[in-house]
Amino acid sequence: MIRDALLALGVAMSYATQLGVPGLPLGYGELFIAIWIMLAIGRILAGGRLQITPAFVQLASFWLLLSLALGIGTIVGYLTTVLYLTGLMHDVMAYVLLASFTCLAAAEPDADRHLRRSAWCVVAFANGAFVIQLGLAYGAIHQSGVDPWFWDRFRGWSENPNQLALYCALFGPLALHLATTTRNPWARLLAFSCLLLTFYVGRLTKSDTYLYTSILSCLIFIGLRLRAWIAASGRASMPRMAAILLLAGSLPLALAMTPYALTEETSVANFAKNLTKDEGGEGTIETFELRLYLWQEAVEKGLKSGSLGLGPGPHLERPPVADRQFLQRPFEAHNTVLDLYLQGGLLAVIALVWIGGAAMCFAWRGGFDALLVLGVSTIIFSMPHLIIRHPIVWFSLAFCLVAGNPTALRRQLAESRVS
Repeated sequence: MIRDALLALGVAMSYATQLGVPGLPLGYGELFIAIWIMLAIGRILAGGRLQITPAFVQLASFWLLLSLALGIGTIVGYLTTVLYLTGLMHDVMAYVLLASFTCLAAAEPDADRHLRRSAWCVVAFANGAFVIQLGLAYGAIHQSGVDPWFWDRFRGWSENPNQLALYCALFGPLALHLATTTRNPWARLLAFSCLLLTFYVGRLTKSDTYLYTSILSCLIFIGLRLRAWIAASGRASMPRMAAILLLAGSLPLALAMTPYALTEETSVANFAKNLTKDEGGEGTIETFELRLYLWQEAVEKGLKSGSLGLGPGPHLERPPVADRQFLQRPFEAHNTVLDLYLQGGLLAVIALVWIGGAAMCFAWRGGFDALLVLGVSTIIFSMPHLIIRHPIVWFSLAFCLVAGNPTALRRQLAESRVS
């Protein structure tokens, strides 16, 4: 239980980059994960057994493929361009840390139970930390060396609001999964309460990506639950018949309402703009221009490398559209697929798509709708951001892979959902 809580602390605190460990070049999240890895290795050296599960095979295969791709990319980068040692070492250490904790977690005996306990701790620790950060933001408490605001956007303990928004986007579906798969009503209430607080913090970040992710995730989850509810019984009960008729009539109803919706086009557009971080103004335009420039440069530079990559670390020059942001070089593409394409080429991208697809398939096979939403949220957030180095992403993928295995715990959770 202590090791599960330690892993959860590492995952839940990984975004807190403003809180550095004194005397060490790493944050508290990385420190807790490193301690967990050492304890897991110590357990194995002391005679503890490992369990070769499908999830472990998938994760180990992915990291081997990624290591091969990054090694080839490093050779190509060394021969054709200038490699920045700081960025290279930073990414290598991050990948080693992530590969170690995901593979060890998946190979633990009763990995599903351990990861589920860790997930509960992640949600609890994260929301406890959110309460403290909100107290800092509204002046109820003070913490030296921490500025919870980035202009008018909430960032809490993180370096920028987008980091915090990513964690909120994944903490939410994780809490939703725990809420919908537990038999304990008090635990269900706690999970739903954490979900509401997480959504509130996520909206304070004013991240457009978080907004889109939340809307799409909510719609997908409702659709999945409605599908499961209709198919749960062969009996044609009145509520199910009403739901089927509502779904059947939704398309013609939408078509009939189209002329009226078009007359309110301006109001709808204004409403959508009001939801963005600066009401669709100059900041949104600058962000779009920056992303577009970086993506084009990433594709061109990746093709010049022969789709073999250039090794770990950022590889793009500072774009002219970012002069006013005083950002340093080199740049990242701010797109997970393109950044990985720059680092490890086409092989790395194929490996990433494969492991992400495997996690989604395992979650689907296990019948866990909220975990499918968790995978969708990860995919959506990966489009305008580089998220592959964040522990919450790999904890979520490992959780999906392990939860989809045909174990006693999965059968127990499935029975609880039916009842």
